[in-house]
Amino acid sequence: MAGRRVLIIEDDAVLCRSLSEQILAQDDFALVETAALLAEGVAIAQAKRFDAVIVSAGISGGGGFALGRELRTSGVMWPLLILGAEEPNGHGVMNGVFDVLAKPFRMGVLLARLRALVRVFENSDEAVLTIGPYTFQPASKHLVEDDERIIRLTEKEASILKYLYRAGDTMVSREVLLHEVWGYNPAVTTHTLETHVYRLRQKIEKDPSDAKILVTDSGGYRLVP
Repeated sequence: MAGRRVLIIEDDAVLCRSLSEQILAQDDFALVETAALLAEGVAIAQAKRFDAVIVSAGISGGGGFALGRELRTSGVMWPLLILGAEEPNGHGVMNGVFDVLAKPFRMGVLLARLRALVRVFENSDEAVLTIGPYTFQPASKHLVEDDERIIRLTEKEASILKYLYRAGDTMVSREVLLHEVWGYNPAVTTHTLETHVYRLRQKIEKDPSDAKILVTDSGGYRLVP
């Protein structure tokens, strides 16, 4: 799990700053954005990609559960960690991956719950990621184009796309990508990765010889939104 992006919606400025600093101190999180108002948080969540949203249950404007319902209604399915609440009885239907964590809490517990939410989401049927003109569903290992054409991927191809998607606009070196997708295996070389990238480009690029989505960059690869 690397390069995770988190949105924190919390009107307690001290807690928000502490959460942001603690999360960014972890190697597996790369970016944290914050919002102090519910409407601001909704706008950010709808406009950008995140791997999870942390929201206060009691934030003014309706609270964390209201945020969850609004995001789900608009089609945003980022995992939600709602702080300062018991189980959401009486709060309406909360479709998707979410968890609640009562205040006060230990940071180690929050991080564990946050990581668990991301893992569950990525392997759920609800995980739908946007890559170029495609929607990508890692669980079912396929891409759907705007014209609803389905492109089926192998397990390794899906893993390559998922890892690069996590990295955002950051280049991922061949060595890092090889390790993340194949693990520690001395029999697997960068040539193996390059072969899989070549085959993946044949499937997703309009002109595989002039890649516009999965591009080579400074000794590695990155995805272009």
